[in-house]
Amino acid sequence: MNNSQFDKIKNGKGFIAALDQSGGSTPKALAEYGVPEDSYSGEDEMFDRVHQMRTRIITSPAFDSDHILGTILFEQTMDREIKGKYTAEYLADNGIVPFLKVDKGLAEQENGVQLMKPIHDLDDTLSRANERKIFGTKMRSVIHEPNPSGIKEVVDQQFEIGKQILSYDLVPIIEPEVNIHSENKEKSEEILRDEILKSLNGLSADQNVMLKLSIPTNANTYKELIEHPRVVRVVALSGGYSRDEANEKLKENHGLIASFSRALAADLNANQSDEEFNQALKSAVDSIYDASVNKK
Repeated sequence: MNNSQFDKIKNGKGFIAALDQSGGSTPKALAEYGVPEDSYSGEDEMFDRVHQMRTRIITSPAFDSDHILGTILFEQTMDREIKGKYTAEYLADNGIVPFLKVDKGLAEQENGVQLMKPIHDLDDTLSRANERKIFGTKMRSVIHEPNPSGIKEVVDQQFEIGKQILSYDLVPIIEPEVNIHSENKEKSEEILRDEILKSLNGLSADQNVMLKLSIPTNANTYKELIEHPRVVRVVALSGGYSRDEANEKLKENHGLIASFSRALAADLNANQSDEEFNQALKSAVDSIYDASVNKK
């Protein structure tokens, strides 16, 4: 493990950028960026276009290590290059810590939750992540209802796979998202917090994880998780909130920093001039950074 990267993620000021839209969410991400589905043909061209979008973001002067601690990548992005270097190497050379999304999407809802689909090729993916100089990984489940048995299943699955990831000397970002539109969201968050604490307390002294969580309904619900010795950092997803709303909610939670995707790229468009694009990205980066480091 890269100790300087570990220290940056644990102690640095800034946020984690999420550029990890996968095959299922890529058409929507491109459409929001001003690239409609009828402008490309087939999956290969679709992934070429989304890599162009990500390259434009990552190489923008607004995307800098003074504000951005790390970036979460999609698997295809890890295997592609930016300016002659693999994406993770390019990021690391510019002071930004690279992470990799490793889950294969969500199973159907059961017991009020969606577990992750099986990740059959995880060992191969983790081996390639090491070769590509990836620091950590990310995997997402979703909680829709405050169902204790369902939430326990989510946390158990996340930590079981997390330990497999740890065996490759990578830091897993465990992401049990709580649907922001669900009823009794705060109850789900209380159950989730307690289940995560149990799993954290079962880790050994050399096993460290990160957590990516929905911004809680009640501020500082996750204080115990943020302060836990086995937690490197707790980051928040925007989860469908607008950037302004997500930023305001984030400011209420001490020690919680952003890991936004849609809220980061919402004002970017393929048809913008470089000046317009860079200014729009700078405004987003500055506001998310401010919400991550300046608390109410």
